[in-house]
Amino acid sequence: MKTIAILATLDTKADEAHFMRQEIERLGGMALLIDLSVIGKSSLVADITKDEVIKAGGTTLAELLDHPSREKSTPFIVAGATKIILELQQTGQIHAVLTLGGTQGTSTCAPILQALPYGFPKVMLSTAASGDTSPFVGIKDITMMFAVSDILGLNVFSRKILANAAACAWGMSQVEQCITRSTAKGVIGMSNLGVLTKGAMHAIKRFEDAGYEVITFHAIGAGGEAMEQMMKEGIITAVFDYGLGEIADGVFGVLRASGPERLTIAGKLGIPQVICPGGSEHLGILVSEPSQIPSGYENHQITWHSPFIFVPRLNAAEQARVAACIGERLQHSTQNTLFLMPLKGVSSYSAEGGELYNPELDDAYWQSLQKELPNSIKVESLDLTAEDPAFVDHAVNALISMIEN
Repeated sequence: MKTIAILATLDTKADEAHFMRQEIERLGGMALLIDLSVIGKSSLVADITKDEVIKAGGTTLAELLDHPSREKSTPFIVAGATKIILELQQTGQIHAVLTLGGTQGTSTCAPILQALPYGFPKVMLSTAASGDTSPFVGIKDITMMFAVSDILGLNVFSRKILANAAACAWGMSQVEQCITRSTAKGVIGMSNLGVLTKGAMHAIKRFEDAGYEVITFHAIGAGGEAMEQMMKEGIITAVFDYGLGEIADGVFGVLRASGPERLTIAGKLGIPQVICPGGSEHLGILVSEPSQIPSGYENHQITWHSPFIFVPRLNAAEQARVAACIGERLQHSTQNTLFLMPLKGVSSYSAEGGELYNPELDDAYWQSLQKELPNSIKVESLDLTAEDPAFVDHAVNALISMIEN
């Protein structure tokens, strides 16, 4: 019998949480109610009370009720619930987590779900699921479901939505497939962009032919960060960091920007890595007016990824800023690292025939990178494009050699 943990503020969501518990029990499962409320009272008895949650978070209910506020209480609720949920998950006492709430409840539950490992079922019924959900999902496999109506009372509509969400969590808990140690020789994490896809496909085949599995990540911000989280969780054992557009966009604060840890984790963990600055010679900029060049980029070499995604080629000074960022982040890498530069274009855009082809800027970028890359890593260049099969073969062979020797 599978147990589904239900997180809710039972002072305002008791009827809905009780209905979800009944639905899970009707399907043949068990529900564990965890109360995330502070001030109000509920007639529904929680399996894990708010007192227990708050105590696990490092304080007492009495302390939070002294001049209560959301700002004061939320950190303790999140910390306590996260600690409890992780203990239940790690000891096999729960098999899925289901949350429900409005903007406050969603904001409270999001970091709790994000703390759970990949693959563990996480379902969030939310009134905020129709807008920008990136702050709530982050880089984790959270399933968000739009509540449509407010989660406030039971009616002919809300019962069906609540039942669907409960069934979703229960159904996920039945799945036997899990993330375990691969039977392959190793698991390669590979970043990719659309301007590198031909090369990525060739790399996947080469790795698989050699007995490895490959998990590919779209390097547009959350993708690279998810790859690095899987390094931390031990899922990924080696890295072909093929696309660094996230670094370039991060320097200029645009579409594909990643966080400050990007490109540091493999080095910190000592994971074998081959790095190519794929797609980092240009930016991806989301525009509100289709095909309208943003101010400040009139003198750049440009193309369009779509009518709403503007792509300027960086000039020499701008490329130098990207090179400096790459060099700084690779200071953590002291071994098992190869930086491999394709001298004839780091993406299909800048290869000969591409819209951003510019050999002079290619050379300027390489000169900047050589100045910034740390002496602790191995650096090589090939007179090829990033997608050339010979370039990809060299990268694949180098990474496999690091792993196996």
